Amino acid sequence: MSSRPTRSLIERGVTRATTVGVVSALAAALTVALPMPASSAAPDPVEHPATWVDPLIGSANGGNTYPGAVLPYGMISWSPTSTTGDQTSTGAANGYHYDATRIRGLSLTHVNGAGCHPGAAGDIPIMPFVGDVTSSPSADTKDEVYAAGFSHDNEQAVPGRYTLGLDSGAKSDLAVSRRAGVADFTFPAGKPANLLFRVSNSLNGSEDAHVDIDTAKRKVTGWVHTGAFCGRRANGGVNNRKSYYKLYFSASFDRAFGSTGTWQDSTLFPGTTSAGGGEGYATGADRAGRGSGGYVGFDTRRDNDVHMRLGISYVSLAGAEANLREEIEPQDGVEDVAAAGLRTWNRELSSVRISGGTPARRTAFYTALYHSLLQPNLLSDTDGRYPGMDGEPHRIEKGQRAQYSNFSGWDQYRAHVQLLALLKPDIAGDYAQSLYNFARQNGDVWDRWVHISGATHVMTGDPSAATLATFYAMGVRNFDARGAFDSLVRQATVSHPDGLLDAGCPGQCVGQRPNLEQYKASRYAAHDVCHCWGGAAETLEASVADSALAHWARLLGREKEADEFTERAGYWRNVFNPRATDGAGYIQARNLDGSWVTPFDPGSDRGFAQGTSATYTWMVPQDVQGLADAMGGRSAAAARLDGFFHKPDGSWSIRGGDPLRYDPTNEPGIHAPWLYNALGQPWKTQETVRQIVDTVYGTGPRGLPGNDDLGTMSAWYVFSTLGLFPQQPGSAAMLLSAPVFTHAIVERPGERDITISAPDAGESHRYIDAVRVGGIPSDRSWDDGGLVASGGRLDYQLSDQPDKGWATTPANLPR
Repeated sequence: MSSRPTRSLIERGVTRATTVGVVSALAAALTVALPMPASSAAPDPVEHPATWVDPLIGSANGGNTYPGAVLPYGMISWSPTSTTGDQTSTGAANGYHYDATRIRGLSLTHVNGAGCHPGAAGDIPIMPFVGDVTSSPSADTKDEVYAAGFSHDNEQAVPGRYTLGLDSGAKSDLAVSRRAGVADFTFPAGKPANLLFRVSNSLNGSEDAHVDIDTAKRKVTGWVHTGAFCGRRANGGVNNRKSYYKLYFSASFDRAFGSTGTWQDSTLFPGTTSAGGGEGYATGADRAGRGSGGYVGFDTRRDNDVHMRLGISYVSLAGAEANLREEIEPQDGVEDVAAAGLRTWNRELSSVRISGGTPARRTAFYTALYHSLLQPNLLSDTDGRYPGMDGEPHRIEKGQRAQYSNFSGWDQYRAHVQLLALLKPDIAGDYAQSLYNFARQNGDVWDRWVHISGATHVMTGDPSAATLATFYAMGVRNFDARGAFDSLVRQATVSHPDGLLDAGCPGQCVGQRPNLEQYKASRYAAHDVCHCWGGAAETLEASVADSALAHWARLLGREKEADEFTERAGYWRNVFNPRATDGAGYIQARNLDGSWVTPFDPGSDRGFAQGTSATYTWMVPQDVQGLADAMGGRSAAAARLDGFFHKPDGSWSIRGGDPLRYDPTNEPGIHAPWLYNALGQPWKTQETVRQIVDTVYGTGPRGLPGNDDLGTMSAWYVFSTLGLFPQQPGSAAMLLSAPVFTHAIVERPGERDITISAPDAGESHRYIDAVRVGGIPSDRSWDDGGLVASGGRLDYQLSDQPDKGWATTPANLPR
């Protein structure tokens, strides 16, 4: 994709049980040996993968990533809040837009790639300001005075560190640990120099905020009480204009303050040291001019450098100071913390070691892996305390190492959670326990989009069931699996009063299994009474979740629940109308009386959530053969799928914008390129996946097709370039395609690594001629879970022409 060039680094020079995967089933699929060249010695893998990461990828084109300093799963993510001339907006959902070259602060928290505008967080912007503070920064509603422009030539983003020079002459150099950070601010010598702490100016606003300045101890402390994820949405936004967390900070300095002051709303109070007040959650003029903060000034006549150390906590001010004390040594400066951060990133990114590929491909790959490892995010302090969803303080459970949050369930369950389970099973287990902890604190309700300690209700379906079932299927065991399973089964079978409410609908409906009694009786979500975001979408989501629960129940030996949820996994059939649009057959919403919701248009989103019937019709990953039968057989389904990726003239249509065709920017259809494997035409998966990898993804700020959605779109790219993709939620099975790298080693903690060898991989070799699994030829375009369970080796023979005979035997197709 075309993009404005950026300066990437490359340009600058618990032992896990293995209950998944019946390996013996693989032997049945083995065929007569195919001629393949003997594997040569593996080429040298990429060293220091963090040097290939460009954090600016996805910072334009709606990717909503941020470039600031952050570590894997970090609590703190120190990154700019940009402005386009409105103090209540930023130009992007998560605070930074590459094309908005003016900032009003460097904020301490961010969420990677969420789509609501603004999304969430952006807490405590700290602004280096050159000049005298003569008016309230909150009164500067158009960011004309207390903001500053910059050039990307003066911006450098690397994993764990962010540096920015402003047009005002001020420069910021930031580096972080997981819960704390250090900063060097440099001001023009001899000019007035101030740091503004805009405590109330979170992206969505705030209910309240407070700042204190201690001149004797050279400290600035405070907090913001905020929340409101997606709180400015037109559909149901009022439902989420609420506070559900406090963020505390403590900042200490290496030098005395030359001046101090605070402000509240439009009034400045020079010389004071304490202030408070929030901005509210309104929009536009109703919020503009409100809020509070404080500033400290420095004498730059002899020394124009300011060093700051800062810790944050969601529990208390004492927690923020303890986090700083525990994670960063008193004598450590930016260079020390940045070096430690780079070592951390190299260690985490080395979980996948690739060889081969072009420089651009390596940058795209390791940046995608970087974005995938930004979440979940730490919520607990170093002492294990964290705020619960019930508003009370809690400590992590026995055996749990940390409490995590930021669960974009509807997005993540399709690719991100599988990558997390594959690469970081211990993190996945703590994440699973974290979500279970939240559910118990929330009246046994699993919210589908958890931000910090808040239940936001965003999106649709029951993604928690799909997520935890996937973790368990992929061997994750370090969480209370039976307790979580029982809780999720109750949510799927016992009605909750919230399920009959329309509060927040559409988009933020409070019911997690809405109108459950009607759903169980009708065996579909009736669009006219479902209290949900689209009856057809809700039915498909519930069917996927129930299929995942069925798989989990079998692994637990819970046969009664397994049978019940297996039956419910087939409820998708009740919203498939074989006579829609002259008999083509589409997923279509139904009313309570059984009638189809009309008029029907496959390009319409009526009955669906962020997608059309043309996209959702393919969202049956748990029963592709059943879907094919409903469409008239595998050949007919494959022909339909051809039309989903191509225009009538045969040209590709994979960039989005056509409601009848593939949309790479949103989740309901991202598995669709892999469906050809089950339809007996795997070469089409190979060419479609490669076409998307080559033309939709790329480098530079526009290198993502749309919202990264907490690493989901990046995880899709990681899987696709490795030649693997999760078959369905609740399973460890992987679908196969052609890798783009000649060699890759996927580290499997506690198990054998997965080694992928494709000596002929390159730009033109996108087709599979043959595959060996563990040295034995295979005629299957999928692995039933053995790779995830036990590791092993995949050897590919690739070609520039499709082999239309490989992996097409009906008995060997994905089930």
